[in-house]
Amino acid sequence: MVKIRLRRMGAKKAPYYRVVVADSRYPRDGRFIEELGIYNPCVSPAEIKIDTDRALEWIKTGAQPTETVRALLKRVGALN
Repeated sequence: MVKIRLRRMGAKKAPYYRVVVADSRYPRDGRFIEELGIYNPCVSPAEIKIDTDRALEWIKTGAQPTETVRALLKRVGALN
């Protein structure tokens, strides 16, 4: 199954995340199909940049966003 999920990047205790489309069998920080954006929770307010058009296109073709990514897409205004 294809999922839209977060890939952890950054230093220890200072993470930022990339929103990626990946096969569910791949490791969290492993191979991915496409990068859709970034999420940085360490700055105030949290930085969220996601290509909403591509994300919605992936969802229409069957990709399942994780709970965290679904919440981020709602904050950006891509999902209701």
